[in-house]
Parts: sequence; C-alpha cells; structure tokens
Amino acid sequence: MTPEPAPEWQTTAWLNTPRPVELAQLRGKVVLLHAFQMLCPGCVAHGIPQAQRVAKLFEGAPLAVVGLHTVFEHHAAMGAESLRAFLHEYRVPFPVGIDAPGPAGDPIPSTMRAYAMQGTPTTILIDAQGRLRRQVFGVYDDLLLGAEIGALLAELEQQRLGAATDTASAAESCADGRCGVDARAAARKPLA
Repeated sequence: MTPEPAPEWQTTAWLNTPRPVELAQLRGKVVLLHAFQMLCPGCVAHGIPQAQRVAKLFEGAPLAVVGLHTVFEHHAAMGAESLRAFLHEYRVPFPVGIDAPGPAGDPIPSTMRAYAMQGTPTTILIDAQGRLRRQVFGVYDDLLLGAEIGALLAELEQQRLGAATDTASAAESCADGRCGVDARAAARKPLA
C-alpha cells in the first residue's frame, strides 16, 4: 500500500517560531507532529515529554519535531496566552501551531479533522516526501517510536545515496564528451 500525502496543517497562529511552519517547507526531513491539548493529562504526562526527548535525541538529524495544539474541549481555558505560558513553563522548545477552528461550528479543529484524529495525544510520523506513515492515538511506546523514526531516517539516507549514485553514474557516462547509456538503465529497459 502506497502511503498517502499528509494533509496540510491549518493553523491560526504559531508559537516558538518567528514564522508559520508549513508542511511543504519540511520536505527532505522526517516530521514528528505531536498533537496535544494543555489540559490533556496524557499529553502532559507522556506525549509532550516524549516529543521533547525526540527533539533532543535527534538534534542534528534531518528530523523536525512540531507541536499542534488542537483544542476540542474546554476552549475558554486553552487560549493562545495560556498556551504561551504553558510552553514556557514546560520548556517546550519546538514550534507549536494552533489548530484552526472547524468550519461552520464544527467542534473538531480543522487539522484534527483532516487527519481523522481520535483525540489527544496523537503522534504522527510523516516521511521526507511528505507522506503520512504512522498515526498513533494515546501512548506511543518509546522503543517503537525510536525504531520507526530510525527506519524513516534510514529510508531517507538510502534515497540520498541512490540519488548521489545516479548523479555520479550520469557524470561517469558523459565523462569523455560522449554520453553512453547507463548499464543499469539499459538493463531495466533494453534498447530495441
């Protein structure tokens, strides 16, 4: 089964970043999207600390950790100023978008609806090509999450090595002023 493109995020504001973060800007990186609410016990006890650990452990890797504050209950208590204080107090370092309200009075925020999330916390893994690879509602086992991030990073590295090999091969086949047929390409589709 081919992974589907991850839906774009629909937000009203961003915190911990000078400009909005768009999914398309993150192509070429693995993305961990952590959807949470400030008043969600599972988010505070497990999800946010896990996202913080991922951000720290994979610092320097082609991985982006992004938060999404997606409020579907207790709206009055979870405004932007409260969220700003929450992120400061819990020392959340990564960008956090505020999910846009659902259209026409829909109580489910727009991005939450687009991803068909069941609640919070929800952890989403998006590959370097912008495709949705995993979505977990509730507690995401640390070992499983680490293994799946590692697999996506290895997949990205293989894609980069393949692209580099193809470029080197093309350069070699045209090295003396003539461009010959790449043997691998010829094997895949023999000339008539």
